[in-house]
Amino acid sequence: MFAFIVRRIIISIPVLLIASFIVYALVALAGDPLARFRTHQPPYPPSFFAQQRHIMHLDEPLWWRWSHWLGNALHLDFGNDINGQAVGPQLWTRSLVTFRMVILAIIIAFLLAVIVGVYSAVRQYSVGDYTATFLGFLFLSMPVFWLAALLKEILAIKINNLLGGQYVYTIGECTPDLKGSCFLHHFGNWAGHVILPTITLAAISFAAWSRYQRASMLDVLNSDYVRLARAKGLSNMRVMVRHALRTALIPLVTVVAIDFAAILGGAVITENVFSWEGLGRFLVQKGILNNDVNVTLAWMLVTSVIVIVFNLIADILYAFLDPRIRYA
Repeated sequence: MFAFIVRRIIISIPVLLIASFIVYALVALAGDPLARFRTHQPPYPPSFFAQQRHIMHLDEPLWWRWSHWLGNALHLDFGNDINGQAVGPQLWTRSLVTFRMVILAIIIAFLLAVIVGVYSAVRQYSVGDYTATFLGFLFLSMPVFWLAALLKEILAIKINNLLGGQYVYTIGECTPDLKGSCFLHHFGNWAGHVILPTITLAAISFAAWSRYQRASMLDVLNSDYVRLARAKGLSNMRVMVRHALRTALIPLVTVVAIDFAAILGGAVITENVFSWEGLGRFLVQKGILNNDVNVTLAWMLVTSVIVIVFNLIADILYAFLDPRIRYA
């Protein structure tokens, strides 16, 4: 297992290098980082632009600028944005904001997908199965931004009116200036802000994952070893949990690991809808709109490492879920 993990990490290194160079080249060639200075009145002299190009290393070849950035990134130094602020501290702060929403959404979506998928497989073609299928395709067809806006306009308003106060928040990841409040007030405020973005991401992911779990469970229930376990007189609960579900989780684990990148992409839209100061708004507002190479690359590197780690965890879980799997 240790050799397998080391081999996967070594293979991931050139993938990260190639991806970072491609993204660096695309962002660097997409626009002019000095465009905001060119409309200034009175106009800046040519010496000013020459100085800025030197500060931003724009007078160097593309490959040298990328290698310079990569060398600093290995020391967790992601450089400065176009406003002169260090990218690293902004990145770590916003990562905590995004990951608390994404991790919670993944946990909720995974548990619901397993429960609904197993129920639909066991009660195939029942009313519950058709209902779960309908809800799955309904959420799959909903764009993330539309579902987020719908939850803001309908669910938040109805819950707040029903409870007679502000309990579900639609803007921001927390309410500022809560220093003097007790723990329960802090937790309630945190939960009130995180509930709608989490439901948005969880609903979209759960819809697809439940279909995978249902199909996998149906395939396992018709396998020979499950029939043999039942023929041996084992209880239905033992057959379902110990033999069928354990094996049926392998495809879902694979999908969850692969979909982590897609969930981060959905978080970009969700954060902009709910005005969360996380990685999504960091990428869009400070990276893409400002044509800031350092911000965009820092986001890409962090998310790429996380995706690789999740895929590695999925591979390790295979051996745990199915004892027949061994890594040479």
